[in-house]
Amino acid sequence: MTEVLYIHPESPQPRLIRQAVDVLRKGGLIAYPTDTTYALGCSIGEKNALDRLIRLRRLDKKHQFTLLCEDLSALAIYAKVANPDYRLLKAHTPGAYTFILNGTTEVPRRLMDPKKRTIGIRVPDHAICQALLAEHGQPIMTSTCHLPDDEFPLTDPQDVRDFLQGQVDLVIDGGFGGVQETTVISLVDGEGPQVIREGAGPIDSIF
Repeated sequence: MTEVLYIHPESPQPRLIRQAVDVLRKGGLIAYPTDTTYALGCSIGEKNALDRLIRLRRLDKKHQFTLLCEDLSALAIYAKVANPDYRLLKAHTPGAYTFILNGTTEVPRRLMDPKKRTIGIRVPDHAICQALLAEHGQPIMTSTCHLPDDEFPLTDPQDVRDFLQGQVDLVIDGGFGGVQETTVISLVDGEGPQVIREGAGPIDSIF
């Protein structure tokens, strides 16, 4: 049975945030709103929850996973960042961007690209996300709530509840989400930013 919590998108109720984080800490898989679309998330290192997410989205081994971070303080732990790249990240976070970076040994191998050893880093501009991350005290493994065979990610909380019933442990209903996913920028090869996917984050300010 999937639990549903109705959390205010601008003033998240601390009691409900604690309930949601308790689900994460117990190894659960949650669906939650972000500053772009709804997303699926679990704690780092929770293999069973990650396996459920992979099956739910039918992801292959080449899928690039992302760590949802409260701020850039997690970079030193999970990613390798050159000074010019750090300035770029700082100028565009929080926001609707995912940055692909070389991962460190702190990132579980199954979360990284198996050949390139890269990981996505995202700092969301959304009160519910920020409250979850602050309460959790560590990044959340995250992936867009985009179901197989669907043209677009889920954005209506009623659809999220209906389609994910019994497949996730918790749905956070924080109102309607956006229809565009994040803009994905790779900073892996040291030759400046490369746009992997244009999405909600404007690219004109990247270059």
